Amino acid sequence: MTTISNSPDITAEQAAGRLARQITAEREARGWTQATLAGRAGVSKAAVSRIERGEMSPTAVTLLRLAGAFDLTLAGLLLRAEGGAGERGHERLSRAAQQPGWRDPDTGYTRRQLFAAPTHPLEAVQVTLPAGASVTLPASSYAHIVQVLWVQSGELRLTEHRTPDLTWMLAEGDCLGFGTPCDVTFENPAGQPCTYAVFLARR
Repeated sequence: MTTISNSPDITAEQAAGRLARQITAEREARGWTQATLAGRAGVSKAAVSRIERGEMSPTAVTLLRLAGAFDLTLAGLLLRAEGGAGERGHERLSRAAQQPGWRDPDTGYTRRQLFAAPTHPLEAVQVTLPAGASVTLPASSYAHIVQVLWVQSGELRLTEHRTPDLTWMLAEGDCLGFGTPCDVTFENPAGQPCTYAVFLARR
């Protein structure tokens, strides 16, 4: 089950329900049908329907595609689901206990939103990728942002799918600035989790 929560009192099911309702609200606010959202996001209408009904937990890739269709970053979508966007609109402090987390149901990839506020141009995210896990994120998720990645622990193999592919082997302390948008694969080749931070800003 997908988990997105900043409170120990909120169950995974409740958090997933909030996310499903937020996706529905974003779609309806734009006057889109489920088919319109599916077409804009590049996912199936059946998947949109099941996500909105809470019958399917979206993966990281699917959530990024949906957020992109709404012209939101993933952080923006998750924070709106948590009800944090308005609440944090005038705050520059993000307490550890208030930072929402999210877990990908397929890979175990976890994401913690360290900082995001509508009035601030930068966002900060911490990701933990389990040993042996990999996830490929679409170019569309980078279309309107610039970002820098910093490996905090472990090892990360990052492949930019260009012509030809460009692969970076990153170790603790290494930083990498992303180039022009393309599909990117994040892979942990080691026997221990890899944790990295991403700092991003909208173009």
